[in-house]
Amino acid sequence: MGYEHIALEYGEDHVALLTLQRPDQLNTFNTPMARELDAALRHLDSDERVRVVLLKGAGKVFCAGIDLNEFPGQSPMQYRDWIDTMERALGTISQMKKPVVAQVHGVAAANGAGLVAAADLAIAAEDARIGLTAINVGLNCVGPVIPVSRCIGRKKALEMLFYGELLSAQQALDMGLFNKVVPSSELEDEARKWASALAQKSPLAVQNAKQAFYAAADMEYHKAVQYMNEAFSRLCTTEDASEGIAAFKEKRQPMWKGR
Repeated sequence: MGYEHIALEYGEDHVALLTLQRPDQLNTFNTPMARELDAALRHLDSDERVRVVLLKGAGKVFCAGIDLNEFPGQSPMQYRDWIDTMERALGTISQMKKPVVAQVHGVAAANGAGLVAAADLAIAAEDARIGLTAINVGLNCVGPVIPVSRCIGRKKALEMLFYGELLSAQQALDMGLFNKVVPSSELEDEARKWASALAQKSPLAVQNAKQAFYAAADMEYHKAVQYMNEAFSRLCTTEDASEGIAAFKEKRQPMWKGR
């Protein structure tokens, strides 16, 4: 499948590199890119060559939000469909079996910040900044704040939503929006190493963990515990579980079969 506004590269380490490819527009979402991104994520989730998706932006920034050139002159129904398209990928990531790692440099603003928060993991350059900035142009980030709030909690999420300030990488790390912060010169290598290391784990175990985590997130506590126990018991019956234990005992690398 060909893409105009994103780029896909497949690595021998089972990591797919997915790049937002509108650098002259600071990788802002327009309708074609939003549709391509969602389609690419769904495609990669079903591609047997891929175990981890590494998501980055081309050029100076990760993603500066939504392209406001598409904003004027729509009806309420058109705006609803438009914003649904813009933010569809944020929901798709949580529905995927495979983990998505955001590689953040420059700025991740508004919908870009939501995309980082929606990713399962995020690694950032030490000079990266992130924020829910739409309030500064008379709009708001009520869509992106949903994954942001799941990362950092209600009060901090509301502060980001109301004030629209850009946080430093260290602030974002301390709050839980980023998992790791590395020197800018090392971001490409460190992000790839991190994603590749994850791709060496049992794909069944990783996918089971991700799906169970998101399914249980909205359950009552005791129901979540019961659900997780059931998910774990299913994993225990797989060939890869037996292979992983055998490899551990025999002090060798496991040979994952994906079943």
